[in-house]
Parts: sequence; structure tokens; C-alpha cells
Amino acid sequence: MKILKHSLVILFVLLCTAAHTCAAPFDGVRELVSRRAPWLGKHIQFKAMPSSDGGCFTLQTVNKKLLVQATDANAAAVGVNWYLKYYCHRSMSHLGDQLAPVTELPVIDQPVTVKTSSIYRYALNYCTFNYTMSFYDWDDWQWELDWMALNGVNLMLVANGSEAVWQNTLRRMNYSEKEIADFITGPAYNAWWLMGNIEGWGGPMPQSQIDSRKKLVQKMLKRMKSLGIEPLMPGFYGMVPSNLKNKSKAHIIPQGTWGAFTRPDILDPMDPEFDRIAGIFYEETRRLYGSDIRFFSGDPFHEGGATDGVALGDAGRAIQKTMQKYFPESIWVLQGWQDNPKPGLLEKLDKRYVLVQELFGENTNNWETRKGYEGTPFIWATVTNFGERPGINGKLQRFADEVHRASNGEYASYMKGVGILPEGINNNPITYELLLELVWHKDRVDVDQWVESYITARYGRITDDIRTAWKMMLKSIYSSEIGYQEGPPENILCARPALELKSVSSWGRLAKKYDTELYRKAALLFAKAMPQFSDVRTYRIDLIHFLRQVIANDADSVFNAIMTAYQEKDTEKFEKQVSRFLEMIDTENELLAQDPFFRLSTWQQQAKDAGNTAVEKKNNFHNLMMLVTYWGEHIPAEDNLHDYAYKEWAGMMNTYYKDRWMVYFDYQRALLRGETAQAPDYFHWEREWVEKNLHMADDAPRMSLTEIVNKITR
Repeated sequence: MKILKHSLVILFVLLCTAAHTCAAPFDGVRELVSRRAPWLGKHIQFKAMPSSDGGCFTLQTVNKKLLVQATDANAAAVGVNWYLKYYCHRSMSHLGDQLAPVTELPVIDQPVTVKTSSIYRYALNYCTFNYTMSFYDWDDWQWELDWMALNGVNLMLVANGSEAVWQNTLRRMNYSEKEIADFITGPAYNAWWLMGNIEGWGGPMPQSQIDSRKKLVQKMLKRMKSLGIEPLMPGFYGMVPSNLKNKSKAHIIPQGTWGAFTRPDILDPMDPEFDRIAGIFYEETRRLYGSDIRFFSGDPFHEGGATDGVALGDAGRAIQKTMQKYFPESIWVLQGWQDNPKPGLLEKLDKRYVLVQELFGENTNNWETRKGYEGTPFIWATVTNFGERPGINGKLQRFADEVHRASNGEYASYMKGVGILPEGINNNPITYELLLELVWHKDRVDVDQWVESYITARYGRITDDIRTAWKMMLKSIYSSEIGYQEGPPENILCARPALELKSVSSWGRLAKKYDTELYRKAALLFAKAMPQFSDVRTYRIDLIHFLRQVIANDADSVFNAIMTAYQEKDTEKFEKQVSRFLEMIDTENELLAQDPFFRLSTWQQQAKDAGNTAVEKKNNFHNLMMLVTYWGEHIPAEDNLHDYAYKEWAGMMNTYYKDRWMVYFDYQRALLRGETAQAPDYFHWEREWVEKNLHMADDAPRMSLTEIVNKITR
């Protein structure tokens, strides 16, 4: 009898465990609903369904409740989002949420089933962790992970807790605390450190911050697991401090400089020391973040790294072999960027455990010209923007066409999904939503039709003016016919002044290749809906963003008029156009001040709040202000990164950019008077401005939104 009772107890425990295991993946999605749409929480049920390649969900109203059946937690989250978007007309985005309660829930009488053959829906670029996420706290990450899950992301880069891994690794290599501190960057620069471009800049990072970032990542990983999102973690690809060559007899390949910065070196993967150091690195990764990590990133010889004397095929195989040794069957994720990954690097890899990101799909088709990356699994992805520079951008129909073509063409067997890899994600929400949704559609998506559902969900309702305005934008600023471009065109109001200007940042451009007049008509038509949508924040944010672009476009012709007047020595015309130009900066500043999203103080406060100590707060603030102005280093001969991450924020437009232009116009006036004048030294001026502005910006609005919009559109 005792044996029978004991057996029954064991059986009961096993059944309970099995039931919990089955239900647990959906607990995370249920909690997501409670956080973002609590009005839906009591009216939704979840049920597991048999798994399939890619994922599947079914929606149906049963007993007055929405029943979401799904193959896994991630598919369940997509199902929730599908219902919110296509039935409730609700949405989340990095430019505002529109999740107001729906009083009467829509009924789905017949089951609606949606499938995807996509294995991976990937998100984030190393750079996103700095241009957008340098100072995220747990609330920010909760929102971010909820958005990722709702949009079907099931693989996401996690790059903000590597400081602790490297600190522990270097301690075991007998590095001093000072040497370790000199290697690890500040909180706004860890992307370029992990990519092997820089060391130490923006640091030192206090121990309290290294510890808090570690705990934050541990918390993130737990939440990600509940939402069906796997982490992509930094792997060991040979990057070592540049001073290791002074400490070790191993074969270390100097990597020289990246602009003004000293690069970390590369430890030859064929050297016996590689396996030892990699082992320490992976042991520390496992100890801090778990043994169930399946994906690792790492691109050796990134952006101009030296490969002299390296047999790439053997090196790649050695990197993968060590990775597999400590994390069996883990997958090495490589960036398809320019000629990376080099064919030689892929040659000897076990391609079952490799995934290439077609990084720049808005312009390239390397997946095709390289025959599926020489027969390697890949995902189709876009960068969309660089430096999180502002501007409206996205070749939306190209996204749809290329994903469909890659999924159904000659190399379809290697096409494993899609990805969003923006350098900054606080922009152009339509691009990310569209790209991640494409793989849940069997047929080619016509964006002209798809956009109707998008804008209805974004604003909660739609009008003819808004519909027409968006259709005009698809034919102009969101056109796929623009040709090659790296992110959106730039705003001359934010440029470092010069007589001739082609760009704001070194690799950007000012030229607008789309129909700017059609775009203007679209933006002004969109503005006509303001009386009906003044209470909808997503509409207000888009209105500010669209009109900001109108001002930026108009500024090009005003600048040209200034330069013409200067060359003709027409001082009256010069002063008139200069006055117009500076007034445009003030007008844009007031427009941007209308919402906290576009204010410098918002991001300054985020940087301060992310600090746990006075030292952290001060360094966070300084890191932010450097990043969005001169970026880094103090070597005038290597000044290519200034304004790479420029921002159109209230509090910067009327101080940093306007003041810089005023210095230039004073210089031009002196020359027009025939005086001998020294050209402004912007290199030092920008650094002095940062040091003088390490305080909260005064960027509150002085006018109402209606007043400033009327001023712009009249």
C-alpha cells in the first residue's frame, strides 16, 4: 500500500510538472498582456498547439473570450499583437504607444490561423546598445522586450553585460585592476569595444556600474526566456587588449588604429593560447549568464582589421571549434557587411552552426551575388539608419519584395528569416513593424494596402486626409526607387558650417533624392487632421517628425541662397537669408519642444537616472553629451566622427547648432568687410561646448502645438 501511495505521489508530481512545463511559456505572454493591455487580460486565454517549423498561432473568440492557440510563447505573443493591430486597432512603437482600452472587444467567429516558415526573427545591432540603449533601466528593458515579443523577435543581441565577463577573464589572466579599467569603455561606447574598434574611451566604468549592468542582464535573460526570445551573446573571436603582446609570447596580430582610437589586437586563433583564453571567457560567460546560450556573435578583423599571416579558413574553424567545446551545438552569428564575412573565413566552418546576417538589405543583395553566402544559412535584414541620426527613411516595398524573393528563389533553402539591425531604433517605427511582420505573410505584401492597417492601429482610427498623406509618403520619402543611400538624408541646420556642404556626418549626405514637393504636400495634408487627433500622442509625435522634415528640406535652399549672396558680396541679401536660416533653427527647436521625446533634457535625465552613484551619473551625462556631438578622441587629424550621431532635439537646435552657425556667420561677415579673420576652430569649440553644458537643458516649449504648427503650415 505504501508503495502504491508513493507511486501515486510521484505520478501526481510528474503530471503537475508536465502541466506546468506546458503552461509556463505562456505565463510570460499573459503577464505581457497585463502590463501593456490590462483591459484585455481578463478576456484572453492561451492554449498550446503542436509545434511546427517557424511557428503558428490561431485566434478565435470562444465563450466570449479570445482564445490564442500557439506553438510557443513567441508565436503566442505575435498572436496577441495580431489581434491588437488588426482587430482592436492598437499598437506599440518606439515613437509612442497607442494602447487605449477597447470597450467592446471584437469577435472572431471563425478561427484565423497564421503561420511562418521563418526560423529566426532577429533584432539589434551592437550600435543600438549605445545610440539608443546606453542608459536603459529595467522599466525601459521591460518595454523593449514586450515590444520585441509582440513583433515576433525570437533572437536578440544582448551586449550590455560583457564588462563583467571581460573583467573576470582579465583578472584570471593576471591583469591589474588599472589595466582592466583602461580596457573597458564607458557606458555609451561598449558597442565599438566589443566589435574590436576601441579601448577604454568614455571610461573608466565604476565597479558599481559593472555589477549593476550584470544584474540587469541576468534579469533580462530571465524575462526573455519567458517570452521565447533567445539571446545572442558576444563570443570570443580573438579580441584581446592591445597591451597583451607586451605580456605574452603568443602570436598576436596588431590591429593598429580605428580612426583616432587604438584598436584591441587579435590573438591568432591557431595559437595554443587562444584556446586557453577563450576557455576562460566562455567559463565566465557561463558562470554569469547560464549554460543554455545557443548563439554567439563576433566578427574578427572588423572594419579594416589586419589579417596578415592569417589562414582565414583555419582561423574560423578554430574559433568555432572552441565555441562548440564550451557551448555544444552553439551557432556563430556573423555580419554580412561589405565583404564580411570573407569567403575564406566561412570555407572550413561547419555551416550547420553558422548564421549570416544580410546586414544592409535596403541597398545590397550579397545573399544572391554570393550564392547564399557560399551555401550558409542567412537572414535578410536592414540597418535603416546610422548613428540614430534623425530623418524619415525606409524602402518599404523593397523590404517586402526582397524578403519574398529571397524566401522563394534559388537560395531559399538558406534563407532562415529576417532581422532589424538599426544603429538606433528610436525612429521610423513603420520600418521595423513591417519587416518583422513580412515573414507571417505567405504571399508578397503590397505595402500600399498594408499601410492602411498600420496607420489605423497607430492612431486608433483613420481619416481620408491621413490615408492620402501616407499614400503620398510611400511615393516620396518612403519610396523604394531612391537608389543607394546610407540612412536618411541629413539636415543642414545641424551641419558643422562650411562654404560648401554635402553632408552633416562624414559618411552621410544632404541630397534628397525623393520628390520633396510631394512629400511637403503629404506632411501638410497630415497636419490638417490635427483638430481631430490632438489627443492622440502617436499622431502628435508623427506630426512633429513630419514637419521637422519639411523644415530640414527647406533649409537646403536657404543655405544655398546664403552662399550665393556671400559669393556675390551682396551683404543685404546675405543678412536677410542668414536671418531666415537662424529663424528656421528656432522654429524647429520650438516644434521639437512640443513632445518630451524630442527634448535633450529627456535623454539627459535618462542618463542621470541610470546612474546608481554620483560618479556614475556624472560619467553617464558626459558620455551622452560626447556621443551626440563630437563622438570621441581629441586628435584633430582624425576628426571624422563628429556629428555622426547628431540629434535634432530641442535644447540642442537653439544652442549647439545655432551657436555654431552664428560663429560661422560672424566669420563670413568679417570677410565681407574685407577684414583678416581666422577661421573658426570647431574641433575645440565643440569640446568646450560639451564641458560647458554638463547640466540639464532648458528646452520647455514656449508656444502651443497649434501655434507652432500654424506658423509652419501657413
